[in-house]
Amino acid sequence: MPKSNPVDETRIADAVEPTKRQRRSHAKKAGRTTKAGPNRQARRKGASASRSRTKPAIRKQTKQQSCIDLLSRREGATIEALQKATGWQGHSVRGFLAGTIRKKLCLTLLSEKPAAGPRRYRIPNAV
Repeated sequence: MPKSNPVDETRIADAVEPTKRQRRSHAKKAGRTTKAGPNRQARRKGASASRSRTKPAIRKQTKQQSCIDLLSRREGATIEALQKATGWQGHSVRGFLAGTIRKKLCLTLLSEKPAAGPRRYRIPNAV
């Protein structure tokens, strides 16, 4: 004779249904609006009409685009020139050249070291 498991005998037969939330009687209704009384000022329509809903035609050039423009020149650009154009530090400019220009944008970046002067970077055949 198999022994009965005491856990099976103590199971609840009916599952308890979740109760619905009751509405609070003191809560405000969504559609109710109040009228402007004599002490309240009406909202001015002219204040919101002065804003333009169209975007400006001229966009501000991003730092990335200004770097690409400098690198696209025939003579290229130095790290110092890119620092002045963007306000970045030297290590940030070098990281931008390696990470964004070479890896993300998949552009060919040439590095040239003339006998006299600093190293110059350029993008050949830029669009």
